[in-house]
Amino acid sequence: MHEFLHPKGWKPARGYSNGVAATGRMVFTGGMVGWTGDCVFETDDFAGQVAQALRNIVAVLAEADARPEHIVRLTWYVTDKTEYLANLKALGAVYKEIIGRHYPAMALVQVVALVEDRAKVEIEATAVIPEGRA
Repeated sequence: MHEFLHPKGWKPARGYSNGVAATGRMVFTGGMVGWTGDCVFETDDFAGQVAQALRNIVAVLAEADARPEHIVRLTWYVTDKTEYLANLKALGAVYKEIIGRHYPAMALVQVVALVEDRAKVEIEATAVIPEGRA
């Protein structure tokens, strides 16, 4: 079970949750970049790389019988905060298409570079499969 945490009197969080309480089997992904399972970048488009990274997360979670709605935390590492902010509408669309209307706790950090030179984003996920479901 997941409980989204929102302190009384705080402005609503948009596109994320301030916190999540969960019980169950924990699943952690490594940092997923926007390349395919064959380690090939098909685009240099920021939203396109995010879409592929999210699809990669969903694929790894499926190996543990987890689904997008089991995600309790996402950590995003981007190489350009300005590019992220300029693509919010497109990011919202690809996020809803792949993850749905599920908004876990999230953090976004701008970094100098990622290990893969073409990568513009790397995303880590933590999921919790509710007890009794596995």
